[in-house]
Amino acid sequence: MIEGAGLDTEIRIRAFRAVDDPVSCQKFIDGHRTVLEHHGITKVTSSNNEWANSRAVFVIVVETMDGTKLYGGARVHAADGITPLPIEEATGYMDPRIYDIVAECAQNGTGELCGLWNSKEVAGLGVGSIFPSIASVVIAEQIGLTTMFSLCSPATVRFNQWIGSDVLKNVGNDGTFYYPKLDLLATAVFLADAVTLSHAHPREREKMLHLRKNLHSVSEEKSPFKNISVKVHYDLQIAGADVSEFKIPLKEKVPG
Repeated sequence: MIEGAGLDTEIRIRAFRAVDDPVSCQKFIDGHRTVLEHHGITKVTSSNNEWANSRAVFVIVVETMDGTKLYGGARVHAADGITPLPIEEATGYMDPRIYDIVAECAQNGTGELCGLWNSKEVAGLGVGSIFPSIASVVIAEQIGLTTMFSLCSPATVRFNQWIGSDVLKNVGNDGTFYYPKLDLLATAVFLADAVTLSHAHPREREKMLHLRKNLHSVSEEKSPFKNISVKVHYDLQIAGADVSEFKIPLKEKVPG
């Protein structure tokens, strides 16, 4: 245990399809809800628990080595042509342009990085934020996603920029929305190249490309914000992953 951080010196970052591990999904739901309630947020589209039953949702957890405790995590929702992405549900009624943008991208495989959270005990270390964000982009290759959306709080915009995303300025007010409540600002961002990661920060790009070749690996990771190092066991292989599963043809619009 790192003194004053509430974090074990050895942790695991694991990825899985939501329907394959309902127990971990419930831990994720409980941890995310606790964090949101701590900030006075009780209604967020990406915190709707129905995602746990979807084959189009993939979960990243930051956990103890024995899997009993979660420090944080994130989710990747693949656009499946059936269930709207959380960003569509959150912003579509304010700006319907998001629907066409997602539908266009879904032809080549797109999804959303959402549900990013970390427990209070590791807040400010980056363990529950940048680490699972990186892991989310790493697994995109396995499930055939070439682009990714995200709706960020002001504190997490920079993490998305590190992994190669830019503000999606053609929706909302130059990419911003008052969400999930009127006194909070959310920014829509878009990762236009989830394949070669050409827009990512060189440091993060090198890390993500390395992890794609080493889905099961162990490395010593330094917090980007504090002088703390953690041994991370990566387990990022998605069982039954299919790169063609989420290539969704564009639906023809019915005249009228």
